[in-house]
Amino acid sequence: MCSRYELKTKFEELPSLLKKDLPNNFERNYEQQKLIKPTEPVLVLKNEGKTTSSIMLWGFLSEWTKDPFCKESIRPFNARAETIGEKKLFRGSWRHKRCLLPASGFFEKGYRISRKDEQPFWLGGIWNRWMSPDGSEIESCCVLTTKANKLLRPLHNRMPVIIPNGIEEEWIASVKALPELRALEPILAGWNCEKWRADPIKKTLNSQMSLF
Repeated sequence: MCSRYELKTKFEELPSLLKKDLPNNFERNYEQQKLIKPTEPVLVLKNEGKTTSSIMLWGFLSEWTKDPFCKESIRPFNARAETIGEKKLFRGSWRHKRCLLPASGFFEKGYRISRKDEQPFWLGGIWNRWMSPDGSEIESCCVLTTKANKLLRPLHNRMPVIIPNGIEEEWIASVKALPELRALEPILAGWNCEKWRADPIKKTLNSQMSLF
């Protein structure tokens, strides 16, 4: 499961691919984020013919949602990697709209999980575009999860999918045939935890995370 994460990386230390095509005035307005929660705007890397960065809402909106602002609207912030290609809600995005969310750490049961070298990393996700009858648009996303590895298993039975450095553009490629999608499946099975650590977090931050 992934319901809280952070992006405390300085702008100049963000991955160069992320800064290739940024939203207007993004660099000027960029702020490090200590706690990011579902329904909040998040920075996302995507590809619709070219690699661009975008601001999306964290919480997946289907294109057939009638009112995206209704509290009863289904807006999952996670999607299980094992069934991503089968569920009607997600399968179109799995094939054509995969994305990456940059993070410097994520949180689970009072612990902050991060790389030992404190470098940023990529959360694997999918995204979608909702359009109103008048033509206005909302882009939204969710994070893929998989079975926990030995580092996360004492905390939760699920963990976010982490996309390794070097295959970012392969992951977000906008059109994928089924054999190409199958080639991505080993990434969904989990990640090696040798270069990662889990540190207890401060009580103040832990209390903020429980208020959702």
